[in-house]
Amino acid sequence: MSRRRQTTTTSPLELRLEALKEATELGADRIDVAVSEISWKMLERASTRRTLSAEHTVVGFFGATGSGKSSLFNAVAGQDLARAAATRPTTSQPLAGIWGRTGSDPLLDWLGVQERHVLDSPLRLEKKGFFGSEKEASGLILLDLPDFDSTVAANREIATKLAGQVDVLIWVLDPQKYADAAVHHDFIRPLATHGSVTLVVLNQIDKLRDNERQPVMDSLRSILLADGLANPRLLGVSALTGEGLDPLRQEIARVVTERGATTRRLTADVAGIAERMGEGSSMKELALPSEPAKKSLTGELAAAAGVDTVVDAVRSSYRLDAHKKTGWPLTRWLAKVRPDPLRRLNLKSTEVNPKLNRTSLPAPGAAQKAQADTAVRRYADQAGEGAPEAWQGSIRRAARAGQETLADELDQAIANTDIGATKGAWWWPVVSVIQWISLVTALAGALWLGALFAAQYFQFTVPEVPKIEGFPVPTLMVVIGILLGIVLGLATGLVARIGAAGRARKARKALHASVAKVASRAVIEPVGAEITRHNLFIGALERARN
Repeated sequence: MSRRRQTTTTSPLELRLEALKEATELGADRIDVAVSEISWKMLERASTRRTLSAEHTVVGFFGATGSGKSSLFNAVAGQDLARAAATRPTTSQPLAGIWGRTGSDPLLDWLGVQERHVLDSPLRLEKKGFFGSEKEASGLILLDLPDFDSTVAANREIATKLAGQVDVLIWVLDPQKYADAAVHHDFIRPLATHGSVTLVVLNQIDKLRDNERQPVMDSLRSILLADGLANPRLLGVSALTGEGLDPLRQEIARVVTERGATTRRLTADVAGIAERMGEGSSMKELALPSEPAKKSLTGELAAAAGVDTVVDAVRSSYRLDAHKKTGWPLTRWLAKVRPDPLRRLNLKSTEVNPKLNRTSLPAPGAAQKAQADTAVRRYADQAGEGAPEAWQGSIRRAARAGQETLADELDQAIANTDIGATKGAWWWPVVSVIQWISLVTALAGALWLGALFAAQYFQFTVPEVPKIEGFPVPTLMVVIGILLGIVLGLATGLVARIGAAGRARKARKALHASVAKVASRAVIEPVGAEITRHNLFIGALERARN
């Protein structure tokens, strides 16, 4: 199967690129803006590079001023293509040596390399074995680049740009400045994850005495390890004497003939950016808040919304209604002149528009607002515990997204909750009938006694009043009627208290359920969505890194 055909199938690199794109999209406004921009540029760069020649491997020579980079480039190419002189910098524009021109022009146009030289002399890879042979390294583009420490800003920009585009990085150092902090901190260290496509060359090794070479090479290797290159490939060469050139050519030829440098480079780019995105993160998924946390949030929002006031009003209103329906008929009017607390809260109307209905609860004061804000913030902090600071901030923003309308939504939820405001108890009519019977009995007895008194006053002869156990019946009627009314009033008052407590419990439960719906819609669900987004982000980063 040809390499071009392989790139059209789903490959591990494609999966990593898709994962990085997903992570970048999920991390929008939640990760460092600079990292996000770098990721998008890298994805665009990868997309472009993969549409260009897969038959060419781009190898770039990067070096500081005076490292002999151009001389080494000429030595590897076998021709004096790059200008090498004592005046520095000698390279102001990138220069390309090309082995196999077909298909290279669009790639070089993308790289921005205008000076191009097609080379006929083959760069061969020696195949060692019983039947030794050579394999020509065709499809190579070797670049000589401006000094990355140049005082000319444009030169430095070109080197920096192409360091992000070439397939293979060759860092050319010299014995005098191989430990230069600027070289390592600004260039080698940021690309340390690209060890699989990185080669470090210590040029001008001929300037070192024999007993100095190994200590210098060991020192450079330790510095590269400190830079993050896990297994640095390091060669000592001399462009002037030719020492070490053949191993360098062989290393370049090997990379070219393997045809995997482009994929390894892009894979390293993806892994490096994913690593930066995950900085400061434990790379662990967040758990959704527990049920106790949700109940705590609901309880505090309910308290801030005035649920306790409504529950107290339900209790008082029930007792007031019970007295109106079951109290002694002659004193019921007292209950009717007392204000109904539920009606004052606009919670006892039977004809309401759910979309417009509101309570008459006092507007939340500073204490109530602080209580609600604290509850929401505490819930968000619990949900985001362990997440990077940026994600903790996004979770808080999600929790507070509906802050402006939260108080009104809670009030509307309370107003539209069925708290049984207009429902009576089954025993009210029964007691009411008994109360009226007791009153009628007492009145009848009183009228009977009145009639007897009037008859005696006017000297009428009246029959003897019937008696029960020696007590006149009319007198018993008055006494029994009044006592029954009083006893019923006391008993129903006690029962009404019990009923009011039960009605208040049901109202509290219903109100908390309504508040829970608002809390879920305004706080819990947005926070849950943000946590899910964070977990998807972590999953995408894992796929991009591994």
